[in-house]
Amino acid sequence: MRGGPGDAERRERWGRLFEELDSNKDGRLDVHELRQGLARLGGGSPDRGAQQGISPEGDADSDGGLDLEEFILYLQEREQRLLLLFHSLDRNQDGHIDVSEIQQSFRALGISISLEQAEKILHSMDRDDTMTIDWQEWRDHFLLHSLENVEDVLYFWKHSTVLDIGECLTVPDEFSEQEKLTGMWWKQLVAGAMAGAVSRTGTAPLDRLKVFMQVHASKTNRLNILGGLRSMIQEGGVRSLWRGNGINVLKIAPESAIKFMAYEQIKRAIWGQQETLHVQERFVAGSLAGATAQTIIYPMEVLKTRLTLRRTGQYKGLLDCAWRILEREGPRAFYRGYLPNVLGIIPYAGIDLAVYETLKNRWLQQYSHDSADPGILVLLACGTISSTCGQIASYPLALVRTRMQAQASVEGAPQLSMLGLLRHILSQEGVRGLYRGIAPNFMKVIPAVSISYVVYENMKQALGVTSR
Repeated sequence: MRGGPGDAERRERWGRLFEELDSNKDGRLDVHELRQGLARLGGGSPDRGAQQGISPEGDADSDGGLDLEEFILYLQEREQRLLLLFHSLDRNQDGHIDVSEIQQSFRALGISISLEQAEKILHSMDRDDTMTIDWQEWRDHFLLHSLENVEDVLYFWKHSTVLDIGECLTVPDEFSEQEKLTGMWWKQLVAGAMAGAVSRTGTAPLDRLKVFMQVHASKTNRLNILGGLRSMIQEGGVRSLWRGNGINVLKIAPESAIKFMAYEQIKRAIWGQQETLHVQERFVAGSLAGATAQTIIYPMEVLKTRLTLRRTGQYKGLLDCAWRILEREGPRAFYRGYLPNVLGIIPYAGIDLAVYETLKNRWLQQYSHDSADPGILVLLACGTISSTCGQIASYPLALVRTRMQAQASVEGAPQLSMLGLLRHILSQEGVRGLYRGIAPNFMKVIPAVSISYVVYENMKQALGVTSR
């Protein structure tokens, strides 16, 4: 082991560390002691480190604690992992990690950090002021830290499945090989789907109002938020505010599953076994995966719009609506508005990722000193702002899509193509006409994110999803 001391010296050092962590001097380390010790020693997040230290693998006699021998065995395995990780970062294999190697490692994960930020990270570990990190400094800094591989840094900055604001144009999550092998990926997808279902149901009245205003609002009727709500309630009662929500929830599962599988296949087809993609590569793979998922489930999008806009008694249910569309308009009706919908993926996903990366890098450079973990509030804020910006960019295409989906069901509405409809809206209502219904769309963002976060965290606990 390069730069490592002998076994006797190592055991002596680990013994001193054990004594320092064993605050009640009972010869055993429990979760509480490890948490306190990690917090005192600055070993990263105490909760994640504690959960990893007191684990079935480390606790040989399964008594919920570690004695000295178990602790030493755990640290031996830990050092081996850390040495492999040290070598992977030490690109020129000179026994030291310098600033440029830190920047290269972050860049490989799609995270661009400044020279100043890389120096801050280096200073947090560099005890001898050489502006490099040797094996001993690296080992002592991360020995009780939850870092497992370089991708763990990226874990904190993934687009979180928790952010469901009713639009499914986002780039899918990245899952590590460990998450795929342990089955955590599908548990996270299930937790995300449940969070999305509850979130969409909670904000369904605002979503229906958005669709209602997209189709019916104009310069002449001056339909606003209160007027739209009043009109819907007068026509069908309070329950009518949830029209179309059933199929909106129903399409979460197939769309998420198709998008995830397509994303993984596209990644392998284009970039082989590369574990982590750069931002531009994620955009390409995510856009193609989104287009694939939308192509397959698009008939459900048309049904959702028709059911959302239906009058009382117009359809008996989902199957009746589908049958009537097929009978009266033919199978092509199920793909009305498909082109603007697919085109909308590009500005949405591109701006969503670009804004997210910009906000993330700004936070890293200004506020992150020795940790890659930004905390949940920063993640939620970055995700919410970036998704909102993506929506603003793609909203005109979303409005054209909705109007094309609804054309045949609205009496007297012209049957126009995408470009024809765009020209018609601009000539009749101007640019503002392309943003009808955007106010209720913005109103639902914060409650949707809040609801989905709370449900997601509870579902993770129920499904036994572990956080690193």
